[in-house]
Amino acid sequence: MTHAADVIDVTALVRGPGTPGRISTPVGTLEGSAILKIAGEIRERIASGEKVCNLTVGDFDPRQFRIPALLEQGISQALARGETNYPPGLGLPALREAIVAYYERSLGLRYPADSVLVTSGSRPGVYGVYRTVVDPGDRVVYPAPSWNNNYYCHMAGAIADPVATTAEESFMPSAELLAPHLRGARLLALNSPLNPCGTAFTAESLGAICDLVLEENARRTKAERPLYVMYDQVYWQLTFGDTVHVDPVSLRPEMARYTILVDGISKAFAATGVRVGWVLGPSDVIEAMNGFLSHVGTWAPRAEQVATAALLLHEDAIADFRTSLLAGVQARLDALYSGMIALKGAGHDVDAIAPQGAIYLSARFNLFGKSTPEGEVLLTSEDIRGWLLRYSGLAVIPFDAFGAEGESGWFRLSVGSASPEEIDAALPRLELALSLLR
Repeated sequence: MTHAADVIDVTALVRGPGTPGRISTPVGTLEGSAILKIAGEIRERIASGEKVCNLTVGDFDPRQFRIPALLEQGISQALARGETNYPPGLGLPALREAIVAYYERSLGLRYPADSVLVTSGSRPGVYGVYRTVVDPGDRVVYPAPSWNNNYYCHMAGAIADPVATTAEESFMPSAELLAPHLRGARLLALNSPLNPCGTAFTAESLGAICDLVLEENARRTKAERPLYVMYDQVYWQLTFGDTVHVDPVSLRPEMARYTILVDGISKAFAATGVRVGWVLGPSDVIEAMNGFLSHVGTWAPRAEQVATAALLLHEDAIADFRTSLLAGVQARLDALYSGMIALKGAGHDVDAIAPQGAIYLSARFNLFGKSTPEGEVLLTSEDIRGWLLRYSGLAVIPFDAFGAEGESGWFRLSVGSASPEEIDAALPRLELALSLLR
């Protein structure tokens, strides 16, 4: 055993100032996640005892939303049986077959098991899509705001081609908006229900986009590479009211040749920390992606894969959990939405879009140019965010953290970590804070 006197303290060395060239250019020029930066600030405030209604990170607080009991028990039982070694690169065969059955039963899509790749959450699946089909210099089209496409373009060396969307269309991209951008593009990145907006495609709107993609690929010669669609549908189980989830392959089966679906259990089962996701797509793309990701080590843990396979085959458990999860999420979103609309009706410069899916509310605080009691003028979305936090204890994320340009005053409000009581208590504080502005 090493004695205390023999311990070499390297703290000063590892914390010392860096020198030029220590960090690679791609990593050194990559901006950190604005979402996680804000979330870290909020955690520190809460830890110090501040009363904060945390509507920042797209996560579920287990005290509010626990994972399915069948999944929790299955993980413990799998560990007890010794399911602790490496899983196959593509994922356990039992889980891949369960995903195939789950999609056939729930979405009416039949994929072969060799078109399924299991990953440690859906995030590595998104990264894998970018690195598998996008070359440096390729152009990637995506709506803005949207989740992290700007960062993935940077990591892949791609040319980012964000398409600004508007509140009038619930921030969902239309065929009309996308059409001028698809000629020569390599990847179209779509997400529904949409993070950060909590809105979703209709069959008509997504079908029109699929037609554009099919037309563009039909136009290309054999020497040209196809235009792929990455369709992130990790929130598809979370839709409300009359909203019905749609996907490209169900609407236009021929889109299966060009569509890569990204999904997982993180949102559908409130299992963000369990880390089981999957990608479905053309078998040659999946095979190549598996080869790439095997060098990164993005396998989902074996015990979690075993438990997820059992859960996906249990229709009653899924239905019961979904009913409970939807009720809890929708109650929170409805409370926020109703509160925002009531404030708007009272003459405050706020607005919101009725939630259609996911765990998010799009809310606008059009407070630019207003003065606080201390005389501070709110000039930017960051000013508004900070003011909301200080005066009402409401922690939110501005749309510019999701690649939106300009100062729009739109923010994402995420309800997975807030209790109904916290939301109810925050709304009167918000009303009081708004009344103080001049």
